[in-house]
Amino acid sequence: MGEREPARGRSVLVTGGAGYLGSVLCEHLLDAGWQVTAVDNLMYRQHPLLHLCANPSFEFVAGDVRDETVIRPLIAKADALVPLAAIVGAPACDRDPRLAESVNVEAVRLLNRLRSPHQLVVFPNTNSGYGTRTGTAVCTEETPLEPISLYGRTKAQAEAELLAAPNAVTLRLATVFGTSPRMRLDLLVNHFVYAAVTDGYIVLFEKDFRRNYVHIRDVADCFVYCLEHGERLAGRRYNFGLDAANMSKEQLALKVKEHVPDFVIQFSPFRSDVDRRDYTVSNARLREAGFEARRSLDDGIEELLKGYRMLPRGPFQNV
Repeated sequence: MGEREPARGRSVLVTGGAGYLGSVLCEHLLDAGWQVTAVDNLMYRQHPLLHLCANPSFEFVAGDVRDETVIRPLIAKADALVPLAAIVGAPACDRDPRLAESVNVEAVRLLNRLRSPHQLVVFPNTNSGYGTRTGTAVCTEETPLEPISLYGRTKAQAEAELLAAPNAVTLRLATVFGTSPRMRLDLLVNHFVYAAVTDGYIVLFEKDFRRNYVHIRDVADCFVYCLEHGERLAGRRYNFGLDAANMSKEQLALKVKEHVPDFVIQFSPFRSDVDRRDYTVSNARLREAGFEARRSLDDGIEELLKGYRMLPRGPFQNV
């Protein structure tokens, strides 16, 4: 059998393509027939895209998305753009605010300036921008963003700039969970499951604070859907999470305990979340547009338990 021919006609540029989401998205895009160019500076010294290099429809560029000499020719060759490159999470942004501003806002502004009005862009925002809503109100896309963290503010600003231009779709993502070639342990579901299988216990603060969750592969499928239905979806923002997973931290911990019965859960009143996020999210707009999440929290927890068996011991651990 000969080598597969590259897909023809549909090309997409994914910035931050070697990240937690990007490394899964590139795989899903290739499976859907897209020609994919991923650009990443590999700042975390991981190489999660090696398994894609045999695919003739995949290309990788090592570079900085803030460098116009790198990004301009890549944008010029793409039919669509997915700017994932970002400093992600409140702690990471607070460690280097200038870096967060330049990657999360200025790089998106550069991409928006260089792209043609005919090039679709699908951008991930975070629904942490809803801030603290006391868990009672249901947040729709018309709910004003009131981000508390620098991370939330930079993502909200980038979203606003893109939606002020033509041919953009933005997704306000719930807290993502699941395994990835570029794994992250700081995301809430991933962290809770990791604590259950390594420490055997967790101490929760703000146990009644609610948020929404979504599986990483549902997110990747959603990006593919938005790229393939851009004409119909462009110009709007969409919440995206799993409707059955609007739940409190305590409820999430108890769900993990169903899979790890010896997991000990304790509560503490002495700390708070940087975002202080507490809200219930409606994902109805995207569902009405034809797409909804389908992978359950139980699916994700079982997947994570399997994945964590592959992780090595820490360098300073004897057990």
